[in-house]
Amino acid sequence: MASELARIIVFPLLGVLVFLLLWSVAAQNINTSLGKFPGPAAVVEQFGSLYDEHVREREKADAFYERQEKRNAARVAKDPDYVSKVRDYTGKETFLDQIVTSLVTVISGFLLAAIIAIPLGIAVGLSRPLNSAVNPIVQIFKPVSPLAWLPLVTMVVSAVYDTPDPAVPKSFLNSMITVTLCCLWPMVINTSVGVASIDSDLVNVSKVLRLPPLTHVRKIVLPASIPMIFTGMRLSFGVAWMVLIAAEMLAQNPGLGKFVWDEFQNGSSDSLSRIMAAVLVIGFIGFLLDRGMLQIQRYVSWDKASADR
Repeated sequence: MASELARIIVFPLLGVLVFLLLWSVAAQNINTSLGKFPGPAAVVEQFGSLYDEHVREREKADAFYERQEKRNAARVAKDPDYVSKVRDYTGKETFLDQIVTSLVTVISGFLLAAIIAIPLGIAVGLSRPLNSAVNPIVQIFKPVSPLAWLPLVTMVVSAVYDTPDPAVPKSFLNSMITVTLCCLWPMVINTSVGVASIDSDLVNVSKVLRLPPLTHVRKIVLPASIPMIFTGMRLSFGVAWMVLIAAEMLAQNPGLGKFVWDEFQNGSSDSLSRIMAAVLVIGFIGFLLDRGMLQIQRYVSWDKASADR
């Protein structure tokens, strides 16, 4: 019991404390063009400032909508036929807003990739001819950096999604499709390997029972290959989060990546500590995404031991 408690709480806490100590010592000895490298205290202070900025921006937005509502009510009172116009608040996105934007983008891209990659991986794993046909394509595109796709995605979206009043911003589509492209390959590979390595006894049982193809996939293939499928999904989610931040920085699309780049370009005395705060948030969110995927795997998998890593 004591050893388990030490493994779960004591050792992780000790590791964090050592990291904070080394960070503080290193920060005091690093001078940059914008001043000393920020230590933990400076970063914690910036978290408070970023939250205060968010609160002030929300207050401005509430005041804007309140004034707009009063103006429209006054116009309608004078002219009952007047059609009120509701305009969106156009203030800057706060740090918390950009966190939400990045999360929505990465989850949307990941889900789209899963919808494409998992059925394709199952089909590839079940069919050797299809595996032979698809494998060269996967091997060619797998090592390509998703950022290399970003200019092509941007050009295609601009050409195809040409509308004066887009329901979804083009910047969101650019980032989401880039995330999708980076998620596809690990999921396809791991799903196909998981399906192809199903125990032959299970396959033979399916043949004896003469299960229809869809029932075979639902009752035999999916339960047996879930550990490998989720391994691919976890790998894809981690890579997707890293790629999204880089894509947002490169394309200046809304999100945490843009926040980091804007602060770097700003060059104020607080920029380094704000960037470091963003780096910690990016890492923590990546950790939470991985843990969340692990919990889903534990819930749906028959092999609980496979989800304990």
